[in-house]
Amino acid sequence: MYHDHAAEIAKGQRFDFGANWLQFLDVLDESRIDRAMVSLKAMLRSTDLTGKSFLDAGSGSGLFSLAARKLGASVHSFDYDPQSVACTVELKRRYFPDDANWKVEEGSVLDRAYLSRLGQFDVVYSWGVLHHTGAMWEALDNVAPLVGQGGQLFIAIYNDQGFKSRYWHMVKKTYAKQPLLRWPIVIVHLPYPFLPSLVFRLISGRVKEERGMSFWHDIVDWVGGFPFEVATPGAIVDFYRARGFRLDKLRTTNRSGCNQFVLVKALQA
Repeated sequence: MYHDHAAEIAKGQRFDFGANWLQFLDVLDESRIDRAMVSLKAMLRSTDLTGKSFLDAGSGSGLFSLAARKLGASVHSFDYDPQSVACTVELKRRYFPDDANWKVEEGSVLDRAYLSRLGQFDVVYSWGVLHHTGAMWEALDNVAPLVGQGGQLFIAIYNDQGFKSRYWHMVKKTYAKQPLLRWPIVIVHLPYPFLPSLVFRLISGRVKEERGMSFWHDIVDWVGGFPFEVATPGAIVDFYRARGFRLDKLRTTNRSGCNQFVLVKALQA
């Protein structure tokens, strides 16, 4: 799997997410962890995950695996990117060394054979991941069976903005395929959409990222994040309703960000 991943990056088919998250660990502190925990509790409508199982499908930096573990959940983390796996392993080493209730693996959300071995979970979490697989609808379908009856599926998917989304697809693809153009692409796009967002945060006093992430690392992730797919909120809700889920919580955006969904798997009669 590692060689497939490395080859995709070398060919310009994929952004090196893991390298970005390794840098993020340098700025990770207790305040960011606390904000991640607060945001997780708010979306899941729960202040305590003790006794619950939590699957982090595409763990990235490992921050939300850590947040779930701190909230009491038993955690299973996996990612397709070896460096993202290394990030998650490092956070486990720092905060929960030798913890049998937190397992970290390399795996793909597109690998049904791997997923079939995981079982089902009370919470399946995949924030900003499935739209980067290159097969978003397949990935969305693959995570559905991982949610136990009455369990929660918490995902975030890029908002479909029509022409704007097609423009960003072009930008991200160019970033991936043309290494010499990467810094110019970031610099050109700093004025919009990132500068207005930063100004708003300064004015409102909300400079810190709500989810505990890093503004700069999120910029690099956004500009370079490829593969890139999008969906409307209605398309996601309809997709999961057909698979036995009901919408519990929805947080939408009218910008080039993610719509967030918490869906609950219906109990069987």
